[in-house]
Amino acid sequence: MNMLPISKRSNQIQPFHVMRLLARARELESQGRDIVHMEVGEPDFKTPQPIIDAGLSAISTGNVHYTAATGLFGLKQKISEHYQQTYNVPVNPNQIVITPGASGALLLSLACLVEPAKNILLADPGYPCNRNFSYFLNGEVKAIAVDASTDYQLTAELIDAHWDENTVAVILASPSNPTGTLIESTQLHSMVEVVAQHNGVIIMDEIYHGLVYQQQAHSILEYTDRAFVINSFSKYYGMTGWRVGWCVVPVQYIRAVDNFAQNIFLAAPTTAQHAALAAFSDETKSILEQRRTSFEERRNYLVPEIKAMGFKVSSEPQGAFYIYADCSEITHDSEKFTEQLLEQAGVAITPGIDFGAYRAKQHVRFAYTTSLERLVEGVKRIKDYISAT
Repeated sequence: MNMLPISKRSNQIQPFHVMRLLARARELESQGRDIVHMEVGEPDFKTPQPIIDAGLSAISTGNVHYTAATGLFGLKQKISEHYQQTYNVPVNPNQIVITPGASGALLLSLACLVEPAKNILLADPGYPCNRNFSYFLNGEVKAIAVDASTDYQLTAELIDAHWDENTVAVILASPSNPTGTLIESTQLHSMVEVVAQHNGVIIMDEIYHGLVYQQQAHSILEYTDRAFVINSFSKYYGMTGWRVGWCVVPVQYIRAVDNFAQNIFLAAPTTAQHAALAAFSDETKSILEQRRTSFEERRNYLVPEIKAMGFKVSSEPQGAFYIYADCSEITHDSEKFTEQLLEQAGVAITPGIDFGAYRAKQHVRFAYTTSLERLVEGVKRIKDYISAT
């Protein structure tokens, strides 16, 4: 039988290795095994009740029809008010596009910039969809190795050194996945200046804003209006399965983004948009602040425990809910280590290979997205496994 045609991008885009681990963990659970989940970046808390109630109300009152491609205007106004109140930055609601999760926002942003022979800069390690979406659009990627010396973040100097005539944009993330580190405000300002000198664009991932500990994260909109700013209701607001996010779009690109949105997904889920209106209520904010405190307590427990087991945490997370740890004193093959840890100890963590190529086999990511009680159990199992091997 002749082989059916398949695009080159089908082989170029790699899977999430963590999803394979999750699938195996679920299989083991179906067999009666108890698994401690420290692999997936999904908060264990349910969606706050005021948001659920708003979603149910939208369904019961018939608010289930398409919105405009760029989203429900009332929700865009709420987000605009959020930027004013949180960062003292005015954002025109017409520059805000509601998307099916942050992934939809990333795809729209890259679609405005990426084309064959053009490249984007990004950090290695970093969120895998950043490079995969670029490949999906037939663009190229220049992954820049970063380590603890820069808190696993790009710097203005690195951006300047790697920018070439085919570079169109750089993707930044603060807090980042997988490291949870922030870009300090003066460094962020310097990055803005360098990219402007190259007449380029910044795509800024601010998905984990709200989940920042002991300080305030800075939005890139405080320094420039030449950036696509991506955010989501998934992480801080606990709406992962609702699939609703947003993008603040530079004025020059609004029409293109609107056209892309109409054709790619028409509009974000209507019920989810109405539900998200309640995300900014005082009642919801109180719930979310309690949860942020819980995440901080988990981080404060887990970081020293990980270090005591022999993992190196050179840059402690300042936000999000991840710890990126050097496991080279324990294993030189993090992928094999995570597989064996799951099978033999019943603990799921993520191998570094999901986040890039630079020293990937010497790193793992822990997600503190489960209860403190379960983290304690997970730590005990990892200690026992390391002692026995």
